[in-house]
Amino acid sequence: MEDELGELIHLADPPGTSGHVVSLRVLELPAPGRDCLDCEFVVETETVRGSFPVCVSSDDLDDWREALEELARGRSVSWLNSGRTVQFKIKPLSPGVIGVSVHDGPSSQVTVGFPHFPASGWIDDQRARLERVRRAIAS
Repeated sequence: MEDELGELIHLADPPGTSGHVVSLRVLELPAPGRDCLDCEFVVETETVRGSFPVCVSSDDLDDWREALEELARGRSVSWLNSGRTVQFKIKPLSPGVIGVSVHDGPSSQVTVGFPHFPASGWIDDQRARLERVRRAIAS
């Protein structure tokens, strides 16, 4: 299923930089009568590689769409901050640099944060990923 749905979120530093990557891989579509995508955050830095299971609801997808709008306005966002799952934050640091963090509050209490150097058009790429996932859910 992952090959078909891919990643709802994918942020990877360009070659020649730190090589930081954070992605939210969609593992499985919701079962009938269930409103939850089975996903996992995958985080890779020079010193850390980790994955965190996440259940993403349709309301969460709506919140991600709104978060992308806020990011397009240059604002910081916190997504999945209900306390029931991993929390994802993005904060503009300087032109061409954002701070990214993933916090596994309900389970391990691990937080991984790092600066990220997104490619131009990264927000539009995230919007396209969101729409691809929504289409897969609707079909």
